[in-house]
Order: sequence, then C-alpha cells, then structure tokens
Amino acid sequence: MGPAKSILRAVLAHPSTRDINLDDPSTAAIHRQLIQSKPFLRRIYDEWYSLLKSDLPVGRGEVLELGSGAGFLSEYIPGLLTSEIAPSPRVRLALDGQQMPLADGALRAIVMTDVFHHIPNVRRFLAESARTVRSGGIVAMVEPWHSRWANWVYTRFHHEPFRPDTREWEFATRGPLSGSNQALAWVVFKRDRAVFEAQFPQWTIETLQPFMPFRYLISGGVSMRSMAPGFSFCVIKAMEKPVAKSMAMFAHIVLRRTDVPSGRSA
Repeated sequence: MGPAKSILRAVLAHPSTRDINLDDPSTAAIHRQLIQSKPFLRRIYDEWYSLLKSDLPVGRGEVLELGSGAGFLSEYIPGLLTSEIAPSPRVRLALDGQQMPLADGALRAIVMTDVFHHIPNVRRFLAESARTVRSGGIVAMVEPWHSRWANWVYTRFHHEPFRPDTREWEFATRGPLSGSNQALAWVVFKRDRAVFEAQFPQWTIETLQPFMPFRYLISGGVSMRSMAPGFSFCVIKAMEKPVAKSMAMFAHIVLRRTDVPSGRSA
C-alpha cells in the first residue's frame, strides 16, 4: 500500500476500529455496535436481511447462519441457528463451514453476509453444504462483487485483499477474518461458473443479482466513518438504479440444492 492510500485510510477510519486485531473475538462486538449506531449502515443490513429472509424455502429443516457475531439476522428469522467459528455468548453454535457437525440434510438453508470470501477452501464448504442442506434447500448470501468501480474502491479503501485475477479459489489464512479474497464470489460464480457447475452439480445458481454500487461505501461500513445521514438512504438508493449492475460492489446470490441426475457424479 502506498503512503497516499495509507494516509487516506487513516483519515477515513472510524476511531473505534483503528489498530484493532481482526481475528480477536471482541472485534465482532465492535462491528455490531457500529452497525447499530450508524443509521445508514443499519438500513443496509436491514435490506440484506430482508433479501435473505425472502429467499428461504418452506418445509422441514433449520436455517443456519454462518458468521453471525456482528449481525442481527435473528431478528428477522425466528429460531435461526446463529454460529461463529469460535465460541461466543451471542451465538448458538461454534463451527467451521468447511466441516459442520450436523446431520445429512438437516438444514433447509444456510445464509450469510460478507462471509463466503473469508472461507479458505470454498470447495470444502460447497461440498459440506451440499451434504447438510436438504434437496430443495438453499445457500443464500450477500457478498462483495467485482466491477471496474468495485475494484477501484476495494483496492484503495478496504483493508481486505481483492484479487479477481487469482488462479485459485483457495487462499492462505492466519485467522478467521485476516484471510480473505473479496472477489471470491465473483471468481467462483461468475468468472469460473462453468467450473463450479461441473464440480458441484448439486448446486444450481438460482439468483445472481449484482447491486449496491455506492451505498455501502457512503455508509463507511464497519471500519470507516459514515459520509451520509440515515434520512438520505432512499434518495441515494434511487440514484444507484441506473448503474446498479454495471458498477455493483455487492451481489445477492442464491444456490438451490438439487438432486443430481443419474450418470452425474456428486
């Protein structure tokens, strides 16, 4: 990172997030407090959670959320199985999405926001989720996305790596949050979609909707200062519509668990 970028990030950084250890379990509490205290950011999470709730199939099976620590999705989905990779008093389960202590077909859905790109081996996750989600169930997520605009923003203003040119889906990690590739969902479900569909015929991409080119940046997210008051949310959302797809910074993605036709490997 060049000195100009470092200075800019230091100026925009929220005081409560300066010099924090991303892998410290207490970081989730700091992020949660920020989400609740920033009206514009809170409305973004309200929108994300409403999308995930609307994705849920009816029928048997529980709904598991990965990476629940900083959020409040349980306010939207009663009985939600909240989880984190490390034990926390705020969640019901401590588990790793790459190896879940759950029975085959126990879930009707796995949901997550800003989590997929932190999973070091998404092939393991996709296989494990195919085991634990019943036929007709889903994996639904909101994830960072790749566009020219998103690439420019993420590489200049965000502390996490953004590597749309990576050859591999996997990445090395030192901890649950310090390792990531923010472009991972785009790599797997857009650039390498044919590879994904060949390797995981159990999953069908049902929804892939890029959106939100400006609002998260303006909100400051969970690491920077907000640049807009909450009452401006709807106005800025309307202004985004003409370029929502071409300049998207996020995507709403839904995978549907299907029965593998005979003759195809699972």
